[in-house]
Amino acid sequence: MIDFFTFVREQSDKLLDQTITHISLTFISLLLALLIGVPLGILIAGRPRLASGVLGVAGVLQTVPSVALLGFLIPLLGIGVGPALVALFLYALLPIIRNTYVGIQEVSPAVRDAARGIGMTDRQILFSVELPLALPVLFAGIRTATVINVGVATLAAYVAAGGLGEFIFGGIALSNVNMILAGAIPAALLAVGFDLGLARLQRLPARRLRVGALVFVGLLPLLSGFYLLPSRSDKLVAGFAHEFYGRADGYPGLQQTYGLQIAPRLIDQNLMYEAIHRKQVDIISGYSTDGRIKAYDLVVLDDDRHAFPPYDAAPVVRQATLRRHPELEAVLNQLAGRLPDSVMTTLNYRADYRHESPESIARDFLKQNGLWKTPKPGDRSATIVLGSKVFTEQYILAEMYRQLIEGQTGLRVATRTGLGGTQICFDALRTGALDFYPEYTGTGLLVILQPPAAALRQLPMQSDSVYAFVKTGFAKQFDLTWLKPLGFGNSYCLMMRREQARALGIQTISDLVRYLQTS
Repeated sequence: MIDFFTFVREQSDKLLDQTITHISLTFISLLLALLIGVPLGILIAGRPRLASGVLGVAGVLQTVPSVALLGFLIPLLGIGVGPALVALFLYALLPIIRNTYVGIQEVSPAVRDAARGIGMTDRQILFSVELPLALPVLFAGIRTATVINVGVATLAAYVAAGGLGEFIFGGIALSNVNMILAGAIPAALLAVGFDLGLARLQRLPARRLRVGALVFVGLLPLLSGFYLLPSRSDKLVAGFAHEFYGRADGYPGLQQTYGLQIAPRLIDQNLMYEAIHRKQVDIISGYSTDGRIKAYDLVVLDDDRHAFPPYDAAPVVRQATLRRHPELEAVLNQLAGRLPDSVMTTLNYRADYRHESPESIARDFLKQNGLWKTPKPGDRSATIVLGSKVFTEQYILAEMYRQLIEGQTGLRVATRTGLGGTQICFDALRTGALDFYPEYTGTGLLVILQPPAAALRQLPMQSDSVYAFVKTGFAKQFDLTWLKPLGFGNSYCLMMRREQARALGIQTISDLVRYLQTS
């Protein structure tokens, strides 16, 4: 717990900013849901046929998984606050519409008749009788919508809308429990606090409840307005993956080597390219062999001070697995040296831009290189568990290895693809949940081995030197073997749109830093 409190103290400014953003996202969406949901609930209260349809549609929207809903909205609204607010608004609608409808329906017909008997119009009955009597039920719906939105708002970080989800996503990517807790605990406290506050308001006597409801509705625009507070803005907007932002060989390394200071929008790595293509960000982190560099006409900024070490790809295998299945090493090494940068970039391009499946890409490559064999029918003697990270290149490599193994051995391959980040893959390998997965030497050096600064200064940042260092370190510390490199190096890099980089005269990361410092 000491480490957790230290982390919170060190990240207090960012934690406060993200908490304010989280509250704002919650209450902007709640305000929108009240403005639409309450009138809609009133409208359907006297129309049973319309009520079943409206509540049915709202109920269907409530059942759509939040990540899937964001996936539907991104092509329409891009990334940022837009899709996050729309998703939160849709999730808040059902409890508000339903409880408004139920609250009005539960008003006794005798009360309505008495109101008409003293000459009240339908409008007067609604605002002076039905809505005041329905307020406790309506507030129960508001409580439900608020708690739902506090939880769902953590996913806003998936689309670069900020909020406490930035800590949660970053912690998952880096396997950092303190970072996960720094996002999860405040989100849980917000949900409990808002629920208790609204419950207390709900229990007020009728007259006070009316006043409290007016005060609450009046406060919503104020709470929502936190999102409009001024914040630091750079002339160039950066969009970084959560893992890149926290890894020593990512943004922290750029800060240390170049003095780069920029306030990035943290975004899921699979959405970064769409964001820069739509001109919602100007700089992104990425991988040097990504096929979308060619597809979207991006330029990789030259790492002129060598902040990023070599990232040569190679399979990392448990030595226990090689001892059980000695034939496996020779099969896996058949890919050694066959995938230079240009080839891997082309394969990634086929998947990212032409939307070909990793399975067909891998099969075509193996056939062209005389490595593909039809798997023999019949029972297989044992199972090899193969893992991969959650980006295109890893899916393609996983398919190559699966087809190689099943075509040339009697082993069955069970794939665990799309694992969240480096630490997750490595922990699964070390504990035996995986038998092997493709990794990169620079990642093995800086993220897993993490040698002292003095050792890093003495280590030549050349491909052969880094590979030998991580191979020895993994064998001694973890009983893991690095097989032969595949031939390409997929280093971290910064990218810009080619036309914009040319217009600003930015070719290197040093150029970028100078531009930011003088602009």
